[in-house]
Amino acid sequence: MRKSLYLAFGFFLLFTWGVAAKTVEVCESCPVKSIKGAIALAKDYDTVLVKKGTYYEFDILIDKPLTLKGEGYPIVDGQKKGEIIKIISDNVTVDGLFIINVGVSYTTDFAAIRVTKSEHFTIQNVVLEKLFFGIYLEKSSNGKVYHNKIIGDAKDEYNSGNGIQLWYSHYVDVSHNHVQGTRDGIYLEFSDNITITKNTSTKNLRYGLHFMFSDNDVYSQNTFEENGAGVAVMFSRNISMQNNTFRKNWGPAAYGMLLKEINDADIQNNTFEENTVAISIEGSNRITYKDNDFIKNGWAIRVIGACYTNIFVGNNFMNNSFDVSYNSKLNDNEFRSNYWSDYTGYDLDRDGTGDVPYRPVKLFSYIANKTPETIVLLRSLFMDIIDFSEKVSPVFTPDNLEDAQPLMKKRQ
Repeated sequence: MRKSLYLAFGFFLLFTWGVAAKTVEVCESCPVKSIKGAIALAKDYDTVLVKKGTYYEFDILIDKPLTLKGEGYPIVDGQKKGEIIKIISDNVTVDGLFIINVGVSYTTDFAAIRVTKSEHFTIQNVVLEKLFFGIYLEKSSNGKVYHNKIIGDAKDEYNSGNGIQLWYSHYVDVSHNHVQGTRDGIYLEFSDNITITKNTSTKNLRYGLHFMFSDNDVYSQNTFEENGAGVAVMFSRNISMQNNTFRKNWGPAAYGMLLKEINDADIQNNTFEENTVAISIEGSNRITYKDNDFIKNGWAIRVIGACYTNIFVGNNFMNNSFDVSYNSKLNDNEFRSNYWSDYTGYDLDRDGTGDVPYRPVKLFSYIANKTPETIVLLRSLFMDIIDFSEKVSPVFTPDNLEDAQPLMKKRQ
């Protein structure tokens, strides 16, 4: 009975809000000419409809539940005077604005749109240019950042901000966004249960995606291309990373993915193509790497140290300079049923797996780790000879690191 009364009351409130909600229009010829003025006039759950035009405003405060919607992508120009829109209420939607000229500060993280201590928010179909920080969520949960285009012009890390930033925020869906030319494309810190899907993060100064101290997050079907480095995942656990593309993240310290102090993760069906290092791993345990493609990378897997009980199964290693690199003789990880383009063994029983185990760690990769200058000898006959001798009688590389059943054909 009580549950029925609650439901009836909820429907009554929704009906009342729907009937009472009004639209306040903003335009040059309207009675209300500014966004701030329209928000001040609006009641809870009203819509502020901003007509096409240019509005020179900043420090716009949304302190009540409402929808701020642009018609024909009106321009909100902050003239680099500070933050442009700040949301401090639950149940706010910002939709269809073109926001430019966020203020730049060395002491304050000015954002085009900031959401603070709010729930049930939606930021969608927004274009941001000439920004410092783009969309900044702090202590806000149960929201959606959807289908936005964020184009920065960052030149240096010290005076640039992140495209989409989440700090102490939970249960947020970040999807279908394009982020380019910022410091970090997407940045998470102390943010759990975040879903990051179908975003493109490209040509950012530092990372396409960077998260720290964030657990139980999922990112899938994203593209990280031509960033300073693709993705950095640090000090987190229970992360699922599937069906992403990491491409052309080149540079002296670049990688498709950096894993540092990560535990209990799942990395499946990703493509790593033409990165300096596809995956760099340090202090990360109990991770399953399954059905990934490593294509034409410098290093496919680079293990720095302290990595235990990881499983590599069903992956394609194709035409990488080094498939696996270790800096230690100890190995507690399992390599099983992977395809290796450098494998030259045979399959007499024709069961699809090689009859001779494959040892993926070359002595030269060990030497190059210790002395990077030796990389100029990569294709030399001398390196081929010492790699062969190490394969026959391992001295410097882990003697138990081998794939006992290498695939003869690449996984489709």
